Amino acid sequence: MLGLDMSFLNWEMISQFVVKGFIFSIELTIIATIGGIIFGTILALMRLSGKKFLTVPATIYVNGMRSVPLVMVILWFFLLVPASFYTTFGSWGANYRAEISAIITFVAFEAAYFSEIMRAGIQSISRGQVNAGRALGMTYSQNMKLIILPQAFRNMVPILLTQTIILFQDTSLVYAIGAYDLLKGFSTAGKIYGRPEEAYLLAAVVYFVICFGLSYMVKRLNTRIAIIR
Repeated sequence: MLGLDMSFLNWEMISQFVVKGFIFSIELTIIATIGGIIFGTILALMRLSGKKFLTVPATIYVNGMRSVPLVMVILWFFLLVPASFYTTFGSWGANYRAEISAIITFVAFEAAYFSEIMRAGIQSISRGQVNAGRALGMTYSQNMKLIILPQAFRNMVPILLTQTIILFQDTSLVYAIGAYDLLKGFSTAGKIYGRPEEAYLLAAVVYFVICFGLSYMVKRLNTRIAIIR
């Protein structure tokens, strides 16, 4: 009815164009999630430290990143950072400039969002447990490591996973700097086979299926955690 022709959809097209982009999108999601959580935890602890020389720069960084569109950060980093920066990664860096730029940008940007999730999770733990740790003679770092963070992480798992799903959707923005992600794979296949409309439609379906499936799993996990509580 819409004049769509899906005859170009076959395993050869998928293996040649889509799989490569899908792998990079997954890799970018995993690296950005892990790096964002680590960096975000540090930022959250800085904001909760009560020390002005730590709180102020962390607050400026988080609020600044959260106030700028991700695509702008991606473009700024890619266009403003000199090419000599990528040569520090060797010949590999020169060939994969867009991919390296995307990884660094996503880790730096997502850290601001994960920081707020971590901060909220830490603050959700009752003050009595913090005082109990202090009464036992624990230092601030021991209290966080042994008492607060383990409980906070359990409470934050559903929210962290939800943010990861959003992160996966945002990986399509690296298309703006030419990185070969899932969307780029479909776009390239559409141009080669002369079916760009069908290719973008298939890309939307794939993103929807993946994100909807993951969202359903997170919902089930959230229900189980609520029962445990």
